[in-house]
Amino acid sequence: MPSPMAYTSYIRKKRMEASYYAVIFTSKQTPQTEGYNEMADVMEALAKEQPGFLGIESARSELGITVSYWDSLDAITQWKNNSKHQVAQRLGKEKWYKWYHLRICKIEREYQFNK
Repeated sequence: MPSPMAYTSYIRKKRMEASYYAVIFTSKQTPQTEGYNEMADVMEALAKEQPGFLGIESARSELGITVSYWDSLDAITQWKNNSKHQVAQRLGKEKWYKWYHLRICKIEREYQFNK
């Protein structure tokens, strides 16, 4: 039986008038997950402090999907090159991920439904 899915979301309460960017990170973890949740929490807090960060949504079951939102490609590059984020990237490759796939997309339009 699959484990229950964990979901988190943080989006700045700011109306998006212009286009912006999404970084979609899908991954499958190794059985070795010690330290992963703590690092994920630290990285989310750090991302929220970065210039250009707009929000994050994440869900994990057997497959993990994290979407972070940024106001520019430059902000995404700065986040990728952040020294603390690079440590997390290295540990992810060495310990926590069987594989991952990262996509960067430009958001031109959005809409939503709430009940």
